[in-house]
Amino acid sequence: MSRELTREEKRKIRALVTKWCANYDKEYGCLPLECECYMFGKCWTGAYCRYFREAVLPLDPALEAALMSEGPPPEFKPCPVCGGPVPLDGRLAYCSAACAKKAHRRQQREYMQKKRSCDVDN
Repeated sequence: MSRELTREEKRKIRALVTKWCANYDKEYGCLPLECECYMFGKCWTGAYCRYFREAVLPLDPALEAALMSEGPPPEFKPCPVCGGPVPLDGRLAYCSAACAKKAHRRQQREYMQKKRSCDVDN
């Protein structure tokens, strides 16, 4: 079942195509088709350009989840480290392993600073 794309989703699709699509050229549009990019005119979920779906869309996991899932777009919360999207499934706290590692290092640093300040007071 398809649904209408939101304004934000259309904006993100356009940004991904203009920045990352190898088939897109500012002067000519879509190089294999020699016309405007098919993804610029998308209004509904459903059929996507194969190259966009396989190579470009995975660069934005939140948009990929929203476009490839059935029904309304899934909800996301911001990553506390970088602000990237984290699914609201209750299990993930960070958007990537790198963000989790940064947060763990920051927590350890704060813990050691607090521990050292307590040792000095005694």
